[in-house]
Amino acid sequence: MRTLNHLFEKNEMWAGQIRQQDPDFFAKLSQQQTPNYLWIGCSDSRVPANQIVGLLPGELFVHRNIANLVVHSDLNCLSVLQFAVDILKVRHIIVCGHYGCSGVQAVLRGDRLGLSDNWLRHVQDVRQKHEQRIMSAGDSSRAADRLCELNVIEQAANVCHTTIAREAWERGQELSVHGWIYGLQDGRLRDMDATVAGFHEAAAVYRAAISALT
Repeated sequence: MRTLNHLFEKNEMWAGQIRQQDPDFFAKLSQQQTPNYLWIGCSDSRVPANQIVGLLPGELFVHRNIANLVVHSDLNCLSVLQFAVDILKVRHIIVCGHYGCSGVQAVLRGDRLGLSDNWLRHVQDVRQKHEQRIMSAGDSSRAADRLCELNVIEQAANVCHTTIAREAWERGQELSVHGWIYGLQDGRLRDMDATVAGFHEAAAVYRAAISALT
């Protein structure tokens, strides 16, 4: 199949539905984007960022990668973060993982995926850091859930330690970093209680969020 006509048809239906609700929606949207939120999530096709939180196009700035990682050497993620904070002036950064993450499960099982293994090494670092807490969670399914939760907390902490977030806080910009996790089986979000609104809070919030995972 050289063309994907069915997707164009779905696009036409979607655009028509939006115009029915608000005839001027696309005209207004094309003028500017003013989102209040940056979403850093997993690339998993089952986790559609806008739909999960019920936001329309233009309301959520999005960066996604395998296992929702925030790596200090990843210029892609850092560029999105810098643009969102410095240019768009978002007020909230949401790091959202999800239960049943294939990348996390691959790390726990020791699977070899190829090039992706190099990226998932960062999840392996989280696993090694919290090995005892993960193993004490119970069976393999609960251990995977625990690693997904710990990974969210670690990545939210990584956001807080970027120069981008720290400089925003230093100049008095309103910015909060949140850690959430999404359930594939029920479609519900869960707050990991890892919200930081200033760098001075980061260490204490991190410790409390980790300690809460018993």
